[in-house]
Amino acid sequence: MGNGAKAAQKRERNAAKAGGPAKSQLKTNQASMSIVCQTCKQAFMLTTRAPALEEHAKSKHTKTLAECFPTFGQ
Repeated sequence: MGNGAKAAQKRERNAAKAGGPAKSQLKTNQASMSIVCQTCKQAFMLTTRAPALEEHAKSKHTKTLAECFPTFGQ
């Protein structure tokens, strides 16, 4: 039994102790994609800040933040 198998067994034991299967980080990231551009329907993570959204609106659509993301900040 190599180190990889031992590590996998330890992760499984710790997940069982924590009360169920370990959550996939990919599923968690997909669930947090709640900011959507109304022009192109591209999704952004909930933690995305206004400057990044403003950059998207200006460079992709030549629109303002409010035009592409009318519900941002509410």
